[in-house]
Amino acid sequence: MVSPPPPRPPAAAGINHASTIIDLSTETFELELNEPFGIAGGSPDLARIAVVKLRLADGTLGLGEAAPLTAYNGETLEQAVAALSAARSVLVGADARAWRQRALELAGPTARSASARCALETALVDALARQSGWSLRDWFGGSAPGTLESDVTIPIMDGPSARRAAERWWARGFRQLKIKVGSGQDAERVLAAHAGAPEAKLLLDANAALSAEQACDLIDRLASEGVEVALFEQPVAAGDWLGLEQVSRRARIALDESVVSARDAWVAARRIGPPHVINVKLMKSGIAEALDIVAVARATGMSLMIGGMLESTLAMSTSACFASGQGGFEFVDLDTPLFLASSPFSGGFAQHGATLDLSVLHLGHGVCLRGAGEGSRAHVGLTEQS
Repeated sequence: MVSPPPPRPPAAAGINHASTIIDLSTETFELELNEPFGIAGGSPDLARIAVVKLRLADGTLGLGEAAPLTAYNGETLEQAVAALSAARSVLVGADARAWRQRALELAGPTARSASARCALETALVDALARQSGWSLRDWFGGSAPGTLESDVTIPIMDGPSARRAAERWWARGFRQLKIKVGSGQDAERVLAAHAGAPEAKLLLDANAALSAEQACDLIDRLASEGVEVALFEQPVAAGDWLGLEQVSRRARIALDESVVSARDAWVAARRIGPPHVINVKLMKSGIAEALDIVAVARATGMSLMIGGMLESTLAMSTSACFASGQGGFEFVDLDTPLFLASSPFSGGFAQHGATLDLSVLHLGHGVCLRGAGEGSRAHVGLTEQS
């Protein structure tokens, strides 16, 4: 295994290009949710995020978000903040234009925090795009059209609540429902959601919580009721390739926890292959690695999905720019801002029902950090480092 290069020394005195990084600071927030976001690994009732502010020598500010989801992979906000602090000595004084090299140099400081890596890389490319006068969607390739259609999640909840949620989201224009499973009463929850929106396309997401036999039994039970599973995301544990192969013979599957790196994507293509799907999440891989995952998926015929953790408009707008700019994403799962009762941000994509409109973005990801308390119930300033 090749070791990452050592941190570069700060730029020499007097060499201060407009793209030199001159400051990096972090601020954390606890964002209230409208309801608990229940998945197989837990049911958080707050989104805990860290915001990175990266400033270039010409004054351009780039923002990035670290949104670790402990229920997903065990990562904590404390780990993210520690990684962001460690990264400061690597980035300050460096040239942001060589952002892929900067990403390599971040491998050490962010080894225990993928969300910190995502935040730092986001802040880098956001600053570069803003400095160049580009939207981040154009910076990622600018594929047409400039809109995406997202699904919406029905978290783990009882059957009657799932039916009401499906009815509510259908009325708001969502035609794809992603239903969390993996904690018992799964068939009842899915059938209830189907009853609430019988024409909706149903996606299931077990977050690696089921055995292959349980996943196949769930597929069979739903089929016996005339309910088709359009996609089954990560039905079994990340490394259970035999189980994934078994379920993939019964339904189309999406690989999430199983694919964190481009090497994982290559294994997935060899073991599972098309027409199955790789779920790309910037928050689990970082932007540089996500680009490589997309390249492997395209080269091997795997389909693409864009998703995220429990993220705010900042991270979700970045992922929307990534998917729209790169193009070719069959499935879009960028819905978690809908679950936030509070936000410290303004801007980002415009949402009309299930449609995410990126034409409103003109510089970077288009998200700005409002002043503390401005139209927000976010708890600001849990930690601040610079």
